[in-house]
Amino acid sequence: MPEQLSADDWIKQGLKTLASSGFTALKADPLAKAMGVSRGSFYWHFADLGAFHAAILKRWREVAAEQIIADVEAGGGEPLAALLRRSFGARLDLERAVRNWAAFDAAAQVAVRAIDRRRIDYIEKLLAMRGLAPAMAQARAQILYWTFLGFALSGTPVPAARLQRLLDEILQMVSG
Repeated sequence: MPEQLSADDWIKQGLKTLASSGFTALKADPLAKAMGVSRGSFYWHFADLGAFHAAILKRWREVAAEQIIADVEAGGGEPLAALLRRSFGARLDLERAVRNWAAFDAAAQVAVRAIDRRRIDYIEKLLAMRGLAPAMAQARAQILYWTFLGFALSGTPVPAARLQRLLDEILQMVSG
């Protein structure tokens, strides 16, 4: 018998399931089966499916924005270049899955809008630190973010060497 699962275990499994199978798979029964436990364990930690979904979206914000920003801030070096490498070099299955979910669910849509705002504000801050005027930093942050979204939603893999050349070009375009 598996040891008792925590809410965090369920959330981690939920994020994996969301990335691989989409939001329609975020249900107690299939998740419990995948984890080898009864669905009673699910309801021990979450009042209902809505509470679980809220926890999934909260964790997504933590891993897809706040942790990345914290890592960039702690990393030293040039933060915008580090952010580009991290964002464009990541597996983006979860990003696509949450955005797909947002097309069908109001709570996911709110979460997506919040993370978009957080990310754009952070990019704008980094561009301002590079000396861009506020209006220019705002415009370029939006353009850079749209570039990221296009890349993320395309799902097209790019060889590492080519990706680095593209990131160098993007950095030059938004900074110059």
